[in-house]
Amino acid sequence: MKRVDMNCDLGESYGAYTIGNDEEILDYVTSANIACGFHAGDPSIMRKTVKTALEKGIQIGAHPGLPDLIGFGRRNMNITPQEAYDMTVYQIGALYGFVRSEGGRIQHVKPHGALYNMAAKDAALAKAIAEAVYRIDSALILFGLSNSELIKAGKEAGLQTASEVFADRTYQKDGSLTSRNEKGALIHKDEEAAAQVIRMVKENKVLSQQGSEVVLKADTICIHGDGEHALSFAKNIKQSLEEAGISIKPISAKL
Repeated sequence: MKRVDMNCDLGESYGAYTIGNDEEILDYVTSANIACGFHAGDPSIMRKTVKTALEKGIQIGAHPGLPDLIGFGRRNMNITPQEAYDMTVYQIGALYGFVRSEGGRIQHVKPHGALYNMAAKDAALAKAIAEAVYRIDSALILFGLSNSELIKAGKEAGLQTASEVFADRTYQKDGSLTSRNEKGALIHKDEEAAAQVIRMVKENKVLSQQGSEVVLKADTICIHGDGEHALSFAKNIKQSLEEAGISIKPISAKL
């Protein structure tokens, strides 16, 4: 039986602003990527999200991003590998404190937004992030875009890696995600997203916007928690996977 992890970006509310439907979505995923205060989240939100995830038995991951609250961490910044390393260490450390204080442990690390996409193509940034993760805890699993420099760097650093695919994003012929600034970057129809996910898991392929097939590995599926219909989207993806005979398990149980 095919097995796959389902992850979601959570804990992205901030102060008086509420983003996403965290508590409900946690009923449909197996791993939670929790914002660490740079692109979103704050100390109170981090604590609450960690506590809820642990109560529901969901595996926790640190979700470090660029220091860009206004842009939600989705705008590229000209940072050095050393800065990428420092940002990653700092944010994992922040979440680690909350997870430990609640009696849990961190399963994985997944960079957020622009940092994630930059590291997918920039080998130096990818190496810095992988090194930061390894030095904190070599048992942590590094999530990265399938076939990316981040996955390559994680393996070279001695980390377990999880190749990630996206339910609600379209792909380019080089295997990268279509930029959110371009038309057709997001998939809005539940049935279209479900069909793409099932094919990626079962056949290890996805159809690019250019019409060519991209070969990839699908260890974990990302469900974005900040979308307008995120909850129904998560429900539908989970149901579709189960109906297709695909088992949904945390990535740590799969590796």
